[in-house]
Amino acid sequence: MKNYDNVTIFNHPLIKHKIAILRNEKTSMKEFRELIEEITTLMTFECLREGVPTVECQVTTPLETCTQEMVKDNAIVIVPILRAGLGMVNGIHVLFPSARVGHIGLCRNEETLEPMEYYCKLPDGIEDKLVLVVDPMLATGGSACDAIGQLKKRGCKDIKFMAVIGAPEGVQKVAESHPDVPIYVSTLDRCLNENGYILPGLGDAGDRLFGTK
Repeated sequence: MKNYDNVTIFNHPLIKHKIAILRNEKTSMKEFRELIEEITTLMTFECLREGVPTVECQVTTPLETCTQEMVKDNAIVIVPILRAGLGMVNGIHVLFPSARVGHIGLCRNEETLEPMEYYCKLPDGIEDKLVLVVDPMLATGGSACDAIGQLKKRGCKDIKFMAVIGAPEGVQKVAESHPDVPIYVSTLDRCLNENGYILPGLGDAGDRLFGTK
């Protein structure tokens, strides 16, 4: 896969360790859910190293008063792509507990592999916020592109996308379709199979998060 200016692939040993456990078919639902949240927290820390709206405030320490930067209140909105994206929300809330949450529901047509939207509920004023779109699996890229497109139609200008596992095909599609959107992927896998699933992947993230088959 070629390099894209808007794509960051993490190469962190702690994330690699957690991904190895995440992939294992014997990993329990509870542990799988916890790992998704932990990896998301690590990714969010790096993803928001720059570009987070901040304000200056006065803080009184036991010794004196100083000027300090804080994240601007109500500046971030999390938008998980349903349903697997829900598994990443708590991992961001650990760092930004006041972040509002919108939802975009997309399902995949198993014949065309294209996304079909069935639900969209977003907070008022989202067009003025930093929007984090999250989905554990970036496979064909169709759902991510559609979700980002829906947000842009509603006036959102500051959008970042995060996925735990990405396929080269999906990363390329999103990077080229939305070159203005930074894309963060913790691990880049080999390819998609004939059914549009990531290899080696980790199976169906939604099923493993919520115990469905």
